[in-house]
Amino acid sequence: MISKSLVRRQFIPVALVLLLALGIVGWFSLGSLREFIFKQAQDDLQVRAELLRPQMASLLKTSSPKELQKACLGFGSSARARVTLVGYDGSVLCDSEEDPSRLAHHGSWSEILQAVKGKPGYEVRVDPYNNERTLFVAVPIMEGGKVAAVIRTSLPLSFLGKTVDNLAWPLSFAVLLFALFAGFMLFYFSKGVVRHVGQVKSGAERFAEGDFSFRLPLTEIREFDGLSQALNNMAAQLDDRIRTITEQRNEQEAILTSMVEGVFAIDPDEIVIHLNQAAGRLFGINPQQAQGKPLQAVVRNTQLLDFVKKALSSGDLLERDIELIWEGQVRFLQTRGTILRNTRNESIGAVFVLYDITRLRKLETMRRDFVANVSHELKTPITSIKGFVETLLDGALESPEDTRRFLGIVSKQAERLNAIIEDLLSLSRIEQDSETREIVKQDCQLREVLENAIGDCSPKANAKDIFLNLECDTKLRAKVNPPLLEEAVVNLVDNAIKYSDSQKRVEIAAIRDNGEVVIQVKDQGRGIDTQHLPRLFERFYRVDKARSRQMGGTGLGLAIVKHITQAHGGSVDVESNPGSGSIFSIHLPDKN
Repeated sequence: MISKSLVRRQFIPVALVLLLALGIVGWFSLGSLREFIFKQAQDDLQVRAELLRPQMASLLKTSSPKELQKACLGFGSSARARVTLVGYDGSVLCDSEEDPSRLAHHGSWSEILQAVKGKPGYEVRVDPYNNERTLFVAVPIMEGGKVAAVIRTSLPLSFLGKTVDNLAWPLSFAVLLFALFAGFMLFYFSKGVVRHVGQVKSGAERFAEGDFSFRLPLTEIREFDGLSQALNNMAAQLDDRIRTITEQRNEQEAILTSMVEGVFAIDPDEIVIHLNQAAGRLFGINPQQAQGKPLQAVVRNTQLLDFVKKALSSGDLLERDIELIWEGQVRFLQTRGTILRNTRNESIGAVFVLYDITRLRKLETMRRDFVANVSHELKTPITSIKGFVETLLDGALESPEDTRRFLGIVSKQAERLNAIIEDLLSLSRIEQDSETREIVKQDCQLREVLENAIGDCSPKANAKDIFLNLECDTKLRAKVNPPLLEEAVVNLVDNAIKYSDSQKRVEIAAIRDNGEVVIQVKDQGRGIDTQHLPRLFERFYRVDKARSRQMGGTGLGLAIVKHITQAHGGSVDVESNPGSGSIFSIHLPDKN
């Protein structure tokens, strides 16, 4: 709705000009208005007939004669003209002022004949029913390309006076002057309004596209000036709020994405609202694809689904440990869930945090196993020493032969106990050095390190008539800690000698392959079953416990090899099958 100020500025001057022009024209227009008014009346009746045509066509198909007559009465009242519906054969179907049964056949009227031919028909004549000169306009109703009926509107011309019959030319001249002047004024004022409206429209479109830096120019019209200022203020506030919301959303997204814990939120119907990257990895699904889906379609774990239902029905913070299969492995998750509430403290779902405690569980298991193994490994020699000492104290000292044999056993068990303690200290030292600081490395000839390791193992190899063969280019160099690497190779070669039969070969080789320096120790022993390979480098793990202890092993040699290799930034692996020997490979990064 246009305000008063705008009307006063633009439309009141135009209205005054129009009133002045009408006053001037009125002196000369009394007679010449007939043709103009007649034409307007004719066009108006045609427009009214055309507006009623679709409704009449619909009623003609579906309504009874009484319903047609009732509708015709309503159309005549709303159109402020007489409305008559004439059939194709000229019969009157309904009339807004007369009973159609009382009306004569209309097939001979000129306007009806023109409409039956498919064109609008016009005629001015005296209506026999009211004895007034009347304007008739008929419009055809088409159906299937043919004329089905004719709708006619009519209006008496008694409102035209005799005074206006002789003033056509003066009126035309006055109307022309008025039209030119009024058109110029309307064009002048409308152009300014349209320009300002266009500016506001353009600015609103830029705001809708997200360009809140744009500002609408101010105008000399108070209403447009206030509108532009209000839109500019709105854009500034929206820009500020959207920036704040975007920053908060980005911060929240960054926090959730960087979290190692899995986080997901659901609504009361268990539809996923949000799921971060960590939770997506645990569930094996893209977080964006999970949003909007039922939780049952994202998670297949019944323990977690049951926990979710309990959290939704309870208002307290719940906690539970859950086992989840992830990438073929069992993962242990400490799950916490609580109700999610909005600013009005209404429940809108629940949020859950998944802590992956698999490593903690493994470390706890390793700690228990380590304590149990250390206790067992230390208890065995101590029990043996204690037993033989008690035997000696109980009288065996009187037999020099038994005394010498028992003391030999005690000495052997003491050496075994000392070996276990030394290996434990060595393993602890390696772990501590690799965790607290980087081990000291130097660029050295690798063959020299391997030769020193073979030299240490040669007495045992010669005792079993086992041939140690070394293949290593003298030009092969690596950045390593020589004493530690030598210790690792000695452990591997010593194991190869222990578990190989007499007159066998042990191959030691070092090569450069795909950016790595690989040291391999290959034996021709009995081999290792594949079920033992994953745990072979654990502390105190033995394939054949009885045979290993009989050979004097501590069960820590391969664990020391693994930690020395990891301290160098490398890895160790084994390939073995029962009856075909084993190949232990140390992979070191090639710094050269």
